Amino acid sequence: MATFLYRLGRWAFDRRKLVTLLWVAVLAVGGVLAAKAPAAPADAFSIPGTEAQKAFDLMNQRFPGGHADGAQARIVFVAPDGQKVTAEANQQAVQKTVGELAHAPEVTGAVDPFQAHTVSQDGTTAYATVTYSAKAGELSKEATAALEQAAQHGRDAGLKVEMGGTALASHGEEGGSSEAIGMALSAVVLVITFGSLVAAGLPLLTAVVGVGLGMALITALGSTLGLSATTGTLAMMLGLAVGIDYALFIISRYRAELAEGRAPREAAGRAVGTAGSAVVFAGLTVVIALAGLSVVGIPILSKMGLAAAGTVVIAVLVALTLVPALLGFIGRKALPRKERRAAADSTRPAGGDNGGARWARFVLRRPLLVLIGGVIGLGVIAAPALDLRLGLPGDEAKPTSTTERRAYDLLSQGFGPGFNGPLTVVVDAKGAPDPKAAAEQVSKTVSGLPGVVAVAPPVFNPAGDTALVNAIPATGPAEAKTTDLVRAIRDDAAGLKSTTGATVLVTGTTAMNIDVSQKLSDALVPYLAVVVGLAIVLLLLVFRSVLVPLKAAVGFLLSVAAALGAVVAIFQWGWLAGLIGVDQTGPVMSMMPIFMVGVVFGLAMDYEVFLVTRIREAYVHGESPSEAIVTGFRHNARVVTAAALIMIAVFSGFIGMNEPMIKMMGLGLAAAVAFDAFVVRMALVPAVLALLGRRAWWLPKKLDQVLPDIDVEGSKLQAADAEPAADRTPATV
Repeated sequence: MATFLYRLGRWAFDRRKLVTLLWVAVLAVGGVLAAKAPAAPADAFSIPGTEAQKAFDLMNQRFPGGHADGAQARIVFVAPDGQKVTAEANQQAVQKTVGELAHAPEVTGAVDPFQAHTVSQDGTTAYATVTYSAKAGELSKEATAALEQAAQHGRDAGLKVEMGGTALASHGEEGGSSEAIGMALSAVVLVITFGSLVAAGLPLLTAVVGVGLGMALITALGSTLGLSATTGTLAMMLGLAVGIDYALFIISRYRAELAEGRAPREAAGRAVGTAGSAVVFAGLTVVIALAGLSVVGIPILSKMGLAAAGTVVIAVLVALTLVPALLGFIGRKALPRKERRAAADSTRPAGGDNGGARWARFVLRRPLLVLIGGVIGLGVIAAPALDLRLGLPGDEAKPTSTTERRAYDLLSQGFGPGFNGPLTVVVDAKGAPDPKAAAEQVSKTVSGLPGVVAVAPPVFNPAGDTALVNAIPATGPAEAKTTDLVRAIRDDAAGLKSTTGATVLVTGTTAMNIDVSQKLSDALVPYLAVVVGLAIVLLLLVFRSVLVPLKAAVGFLLSVAAALGAVVAIFQWGWLAGLIGVDQTGPVMSMMPIFMVGVVFGLAMDYEVFLVTRIREAYVHGESPSEAIVTGFRHNARVVTAAALIMIAVFSGFIGMNEPMIKMMGLGLAAAVAFDAFVVRMALVPAVLALLGRRAWWLPKKLDQVLPDIDVEGSKLQAADAEPAADRTPATV
């Protein structure tokens, strides 16, 4: 592996113009394909195999033209203070607004609240439901403009008008400012790390190339593979983070080789041969973790994972080819001016102590104390995760500055929180002897359950064999009592089947969210087994050790637990929530645990591979276990710290977004990287290696004979210097 990558690095260095032009051409082709590609579809959220999805599919089948999957808007009208919405002038304003919407583009129905009896008991609030033929996120600009215009007309008449529902899903938030913030902070970290503007600019440039190509391909293939705009969110996050980090790893090693007196061409080859090997295996762990999201069985999550995995593969290829090619253009300018003259002296010592070496020696003097302190500290931070409640945040989690959140609050005040999450009970009475009696019995049973405040009369399809019964819970869609109510209805379904012959299914947004949370919870353990198992095998090949991969996996679990604890404390308990713009606490997004397991595991292994391979490299080349730890930290602690700060900067940029899911993802990933890099990898790893000593690198003889020697440490490069002595003279590049 190291020899092949060494040759690849020298080849890219020698043919830097060709390699650079090829990448520019590929990026240009990707951009053209993206520009000419049809528009990406909207998010088609489905959870195959769940009851809510089965009921939803049955509704589409039995109610033709009903547009069960169409977008909906809920318009909430509130009369001015001291007035009733039922007053003649206010009533006329409401009816005029609803009538205007009834004739708007793509609208299939707009229900007058006075005919539908959706007026609050105190007469101050009313709401109208508008249904569309287009799916959420696919509404035309004309349709959304008509919706906003009608609402404004209601406001002009003196009413307070707010809107909620899936029809507003097309109003996505631009994330460009978030990426810009992350890039700016990354640039500052790189300048401080390298002390050279030229060297600092390279990782940013190559990351932009990799992310640009990845996002162009996602856009180009969006229509063919069903990749929506949301699919690229994770790819953008990770593409920037790992793209900068992988280039940082190789450039850092290149600078170290220059500092030891090697010529730029040789330094580039060795950097790609050694640090490049770590990049390959670090990238493989990320790809395994992301591709493993497919085992969950939720299509949108699978697509997000595979799209992000593809972007990571591109980042690895960029690091192995474009980075050494660009190093060929800058040569020794990768070093600050003061270090260039010193680098020309190949006889100077490799370097003395620095902050990394001093920290490693500190840990070596008291490894048990550092280990216990780190574990206890992470355990305390992880404690809130024991109170983890999962759900899918809705309008209630959005900032109060949004009309969706204001509509949610007004509806809760006027009718009760349950009106924001009605349940749809589907009565499949196709085989029942008396479908109408069956539907009436279901309606009666549901209305008698605790926690139900209202049940609408059954609505039958044209064939008369399927009915819909809408039930309003007493509690909000994200509350635990609502989940209990859904389960109670489903528990009664078997008894209703035996007495009426009808099959009862519960669906609706609230039921969908409950089923998603359950499906994700059920998939977490199998996913962990698949991802961690494959990664341990991969790390076994890299480190040729049994204990080091196990230590890496345990450390990762500590990082994820601590990050989840921080997420629960902020988003669920409300600690420091105001500092990051969290207006409403609630359950943690149901995707968060499995999402963090996948993403953070891959990122955590980046630091593990890059740091520990350098330690093993020193050990393989004859240093004692303690000396190898110090050597590894002397060379790589600074760059791992910089890489972690860059990851944190990129992810933190997304905390400022209004979308609750993106905000939670940004904070969770930033916290996980901080805990993993600065506590687990920089403290617990050297402590455990110090306590294990030579046993850390133990490998059974039979297993040693079976495993292929992939030479990640570059021992073959050390044994036989492939570069002639004449090539070690200072170059003029």
